[in-house]
Amino acid sequence: MPTIAVLGLGEAGGAIGNDLVAAGAAVRGYDPAVPAPDGMVGTRSEAEAVAGADLVLSVNSAHDAVAALKAGLDAVGDGVVWADLNTASPGLKRELDAAAKAAGVRLADVAIMAPVPGRGLRTPMLACGDGAGDVRRVLAPLGASVEVVDAEAGTAAGRKLLRSVFFKGLAASVVEALEAARAAGCEDWLRENIVKELTAAGEGTVERLVSGTYKHAVRRAAEMEAAATMLDDLDVPPAMAAASRDLLTRLSR
Repeated sequence: MPTIAVLGLGEAGGAIGNDLVAAGAAVRGYDPAVPAPDGMVGTRSEAEAVAGADLVLSVNSAHDAVAALKAGLDAVGDGVVWADLNTASPGLKRELDAAAKAAGVRLADVAIMAPVPGRGLRTPMLACGDGAGDVRRVLAPLGASVEVVDAEAGTAAGRKLLRSVFFKGLAASVVEALEAARAAGCEDWLRENIVKELTAAGEGTVERLVSGTYKHAVRRAAEMEAAATMLDDLDVPPAMAAASRDLLTRLSR
C-alpha cells in the first residue's frame, strides 16, 4: 500500500485523508492549525510530511499552495508526484507547475469536482499535467474516482471554475430571488416555481436559454432593470439582477 502525504487537514483534506487511512494507505499529515487525527502520522512541517511519501496531496488553500510547495519541494523523493487539489486559477496552477519542474518534480493539477463532505475520497476529481496518470494509478485502487485529461496544468482548474460560473451563479440567483420573494411575502410560491423549472429541464434547455437570451436581449435588459429596481425597493441588494441586466445590455449592443 502507498504512503501518501496530505498537506492540509481541514474539511476536504481531513475527509480524504481519513478515507485513505480506512483504505489501508499510510498517511502522513501536516496542518499548522489542525492536529492529525487517529490513524495518520502527524508531522511538524511540509518537508517532514512529504519525506518518504509515494504521492503528495496539497489540500490546504489556493492562498497557501505556493508556500506549501516551496516548503516541501526539497524533501520530495525521485519520481514522486505533487498533486495540487486546491481551487485556484489556471494561472496559479501553471505557476506551481513551473516551480515544480524547476526542482525536477512532476506536478498534477487536480480539480475536486463536487463537495467533499459525505463523499471524501470518492469525490469526482479531474486531473491533468505531467503527474496526472500517477495520481489515478495510486488513488483509484483506494476508491478514488479520477478522470485524466491529457493537457497542461491549469486545464482541470479552468474547467472546474467554468462550471462554477454556471453552478455557483445559478445558486446565487436562486438565493437572491428567494430573499426578495421573502421580502415580498411570496417565498413559497417562488420556491415552488423554481423547483418546477429545474425539474422540467431537459436536453434542449441550454440551447433555449442561450438562443432566447441573445434574441431578446434588449427586452430582457429592460426587464432586469425593473427587477433590480424592485429589489432595491424591497431592501434586497440586487447583485445578481443587476449583473444580469448588465450582461443583457452588453449583448444587446
